[in-house]
Amino acid sequence: METATNKRKDILEAGLMLFAERGYDATTIPMIASKANVGAGTIYRYFVNKETLMNQLFREYVTLFLETLRTGYPNEGTCRQQFSHIFNSMVRFTLDNEHALYFIKTHNRPRVLDEESVALYQELLDFTRDYFEAGKKTGEIRKMPANALIAIVFGAFIQLHQLVREGAVDETPQLLRDYEESCWDAVRAH
Repeated sequence: METATNKRKDILEAGLMLFAERGYDATTIPMIASKANVGAGTIYRYFVNKETLMNQLFREYVTLFLETLRTGYPNEGTCRQQFSHIFNSMVRFTLDNEHALYFIKTHNRPRVLDEESVALYQELLDFTRDYFEAGKKTGEIRKMPANALIAIVFGAFIQLHQLVREGAVDETPQLLRDYEESCWDAVRAH
């Protein structure tokens, strides 16, 4: 018999996968229950509703992504070294959490996020904006809005990850090095 901890974990994993693949609105509690191999009523033992479940997932994975970005961040390094750290942190994060970065990207609108989730997402944005703003001040990053620079790097990376997941592209160390260099070329000042 499954323990309560395992059921909760199964529910969270199923929710993450379905929210990432189908979106919040198209995912139902019965779908999550079926994917987690639990009854729909079991979900309500752990989460008040779908919104609560989604916010729990959002906070969990934004926190984990922030920890991944911050761990070993070369504060005193060059702008290029910091970029490499950010890029490689995205790689590590997606390897460990296949659906999480796409989930964060597609569920970051305040419509269903609670205040705590919005604040945590703002913290993530601030981390990346601060990097780009600092790089613009030193003349190493293009003079574009930080949100546009974030979209270039994160959007491109998420698209690559999706192609890898679909089997359209083989993820190799060389591909990742080339992709990192291409993303850097897209945001660096020329």
